Amino acid sequence: MFARILLVLAVAVALVPARADSTVRTPANRFDLSRPEIKTFIAEVARRNALSKRALSKLLAKAEPQPKIIEMITKPPERVSPWWEYRDRFLTEERIALGAQLWQDHREELERIAAERGVAPEYIVAIIGVETKYGRITGRFRVLDALATLAFDYPPRSEFFRKELEQFVLLSREEKMDPLKTLGSYAGAMGNAQFMPSSYRKYAVDAQDDKKRDLWSDWGDVFASIANYFREHGWETGGPVLAEVELDPDPTFVIDTRNLTPNETIQSLAAQGVVTRSDAPPTTPAMLISAEQSDGPAYRVGFNNFEVITRYNRSPRYAMAVHDLAEAVAARVHAMPGSATPTAVAPAPVAPAVLPVVAPEDRTSPLPASEPSASPAVEPATPATAPAGAPPDTQPSPPQPSQSAQSPSPPEGKP
Repeated sequence: MFARILLVLAVAVALVPARADSTVRTPANRFDLSRPEIKTFIAEVARRNALSKRALSKLLAKAEPQPKIIEMITKPPERVSPWWEYRDRFLTEERIALGAQLWQDHREELERIAAERGVAPEYIVAIIGVETKYGRITGRFRVLDALATLAFDYPPRSEFFRKELEQFVLLSREEKMDPLKTLGSYAGAMGNAQFMPSSYRKYAVDAQDDKKRDLWSDWGDVFASIANYFREHGWETGGPVLAEVELDPDPTFVIDTRNLTPNETIQSLAAQGVVTRSDAPPTTPAMLISAEQSDGPAYRVGFNNFEVITRYNRSPRYAMAVHDLAEAVAARVHAMPGSATPTAVAPAPVAPAVLPVVAPEDRTSPLPASEPSASPAVEPATPATAPAGAPPDTQPSPPQPSQSAQSPSPPEGKP
């Protein structure tokens, strides 16, 4: 009888609702907005940009931490692939054919934009091919989640990503994007060009003059934005990009594999036993690049335009892949019946309108632009972004920071 009474009491207690806790708890899949660094971020961003603190808090309250992103960015890098293996991942028949098809599908617009901005069309196409496989792999993370996760839960790069998160908030307002639906790489790079938010605001172009810069579905905007990014970073119309070399029997050069600046000349390299196969003047600034082959060491020489490509992703292998893909795609297009080789001309004094913005520079490989990406790149890369990216010649083991069905072999140089 006593046991039966205890059982009844136990059931009664179980049925009594628990008293509500007076402390408001943050859901496990949301950021705690009472964290000092988040409160400071909200206050400062709202003050700098005349935004409502309440509206900004409501937006960040909907951001979801992504532990997978922290795992991806902190995972130790695998070995650096030798150049011949890295090249083979991007110089595939499929990628060349798809690039030629993109060129053919948008030929008039692409070649017009390339001529106006003085950037050869094959390099515009190749960037899209390496970054997103011509728009097929643009990212599966909500950009808000990715940037908030890296801004508040990844101390090594928190300052960089807090700036990008601020830029994303402003970009969403300017371009009328839905910040809860915009997808990108795990570094926050967006669209077919994989621009980080700051680069999107600073370099993206409204090629159609429709008051919107759409890097997902407007190919004119994509082409013009990449060309603008190159030109703003010093692209020389008609200038050389990369050249092959011959070595003297006893060369004396010492190569710095981390260097991404033309710190030599064709003439000074020749004095060290490196003969450059180029018609460029002997005084042309140049840099020696390691391009190892399966049968041993090999080298190439990069010029100013090569350095410009590395601003998308701070990796010489990335820039070589873009160059080689560009040449392969151009050869395919020019071999097509009725094809004429387009000629890039010096840009007109007044360029097509770019919406006025004020934003910090740097997309290339934030991670990347891979990130993103690298990562306008790119930390870019990006991002990718890259000026704020990982050291050159580091290849992250996680997938390219931008993929909806992420590629197994990301461009290196994006954190």
